[in-house]
Amino acid sequence: MNGVAAPGLRDAWWRAGLVALLTLAVLASRTLMPVDETRYLAVAWEMWQRGDFLVPFRNGEPYSHKPPLMFWMFHAGWAVAGVNDITPRLVSPLLGLATLWVTGRIAAALWPDAPWLANRAAWILLGSMLFALFSEMVMFDVLLTLCVAVGVLGLALAPTMPARGFGLLALGIGTGVLGKGPAVLLHLLPAALLAPWWLGRGTVRWPRWYAGVALALVGGAAIALAWAIPAGLRGGDAYRNAIFWGQTANRMVESFAHQRPLWWYLPWLPLILAPWFAWLPFWRGARSVGLGSDRGARLALTLLLPTLIAFSLVSGKQVHYLLPQFPAFAVLAARCLEGRQPAARPWFSIVALALLGGAVIAVPYLPLRPAVQALATVPAAGSAIFFALAVWMAWSPRSPERQVPHLCTAWILALAATHLLFMRPLAPAYDVRPIAQKIAELQAQGRPVGHDGNYHAQFQFIGRLDKPVVVLDENGEAERWARLNPNGALVLYFRPPHDPSAFRPLVTQPYRGRIAAVFEAADALPALAESSTEVEPDDEAQAAKNPRPRPPK
Repeated sequence: MNGVAAPGLRDAWWRAGLVALLTLAVLASRTLMPVDETRYLAVAWEMWQRGDFLVPFRNGEPYSHKPPLMFWMFHAGWAVAGVNDITPRLVSPLLGLATLWVTGRIAAALWPDAPWLANRAAWILLGSMLFALFSEMVMFDVLLTLCVAVGVLGLALAPTMPARGFGLLALGIGTGVLGKGPAVLLHLLPAALLAPWWLGRGTVRWPRWYAGVALALVGGAAIALAWAIPAGLRGGDAYRNAIFWGQTANRMVESFAHQRPLWWYLPWLPLILAPWFAWLPFWRGARSVGLGSDRGARLALTLLLPTLIAFSLVSGKQVHYLLPQFPAFAVLAARCLEGRQPAARPWFSIVALALLGGAVIAVPYLPLRPAVQALATVPAAGSAIFFALAVWMAWSPRSPERQVPHLCTAWILALAATHLLFMRPLAPAYDVRPIAQKIAELQAQGRPVGHDGNYHAQFQFIGRLDKPVVVLDENGEAERWARLNPNGALVLYFRPPHDPSAFRPLVTQPYRGRIAAVFEAADALPALAESSTEVEPDDEAQAAKNPRPRPPK
């Protein structure tokens, strides 16, 4: 009466097909995006070049800001298919599919008498737009989400199968540390420590429970230290201090500096949890969940609320930092739909899809900034996709549990269409191949190449560079370097209306609302007066402490 009797194989294949469709749309819409995606591929590329799979490097220096698990996955793809741009971009979609499966297992473990909840939870997770979006990006968040989901599955199984449950918790902690660092503990430890609330009294022996949690922590630490100890020995004192203490301590000091207010996440929640946050059946069902008798719902809340509070206390807030909590949200939302509710139409999604269709028609007529002027070429016919999806969702009322796969399908198709219609025209401003190829050509001639301002290694992998680029991030350093290296070349950036063409650049390209150009060192000297440094914040390298100010107009 509540759907299929078990996670349906047909539904699983349908979800995999949606992920594949979205992946193809993203691959067809854009290249690797600076600065994050290109930076992470640069690190993996340099490890591959060096044949050193213990110590990551970025632009010739040890890179202590991310552990190596994601890079190893890129390397596995290259080992099979050779070095290429595509296989690294398939890692996150595959991790996303694995997370859907683990989320279903969490729901099945929490509610063994309601196996249909596993299928529903997987649909809700895939239909969460933030999760779907980041499952197509070369970043670490979906990997951490999978590791956290494995740990949550361990917590769900531990009361009845302690060896398996705490083993999975150790695996989730260990791989999470190898995937994105100790942040995994912030997602898992609160629920592990607050087990008396969500499990209830008389369910387990608490000394054994906390002994199991302690053993899981030791096991997770052992997994992480299996890499960290040899990497620290090979990387030297500075790198060893960074991975064992320096980075964690510095980030903790900075994180509680309250650069963003405590409430910063709250106004973002409707977007973070779209489209489910504005879906009335979820809120109606939430009122009917009996927390007194439902330990699964209590576990989900224990995973969600303390972590939201903890991340609210941390100053370095980003919406995707909450992504590892999405499996918990998905199982809770699936449980909230268990109460009988009347058939209805999802009016918020219908209106939102129609508005997206209207936006496609309106965009060419809007006063667009130069950085997004390419959106004027979006064809009005593309609006038909969104209008058709809106009509499909409004065609007939459905019960909430039947709406879930339809909502998920509609929004994944809308996200794919958004990439093809909006991202594709903007892609040239994020495609760094012209500059990267020119740098590779210059380095092949034995000529040094400098970069004015913060350098995120955005050209290293795309150009398959085998030498570092010289970073010139101090005040006046670019001018001094150009004079000392007359055979060199310099990468500069210009903000409209400044035009580098008058200074005879070797190559130019649009770059994120600006113009990037490569100059001979002698030609760069007069161009520096009108250029601007690369001032994209580099939180990892903490570079560009004294950027050169722009001259007055």
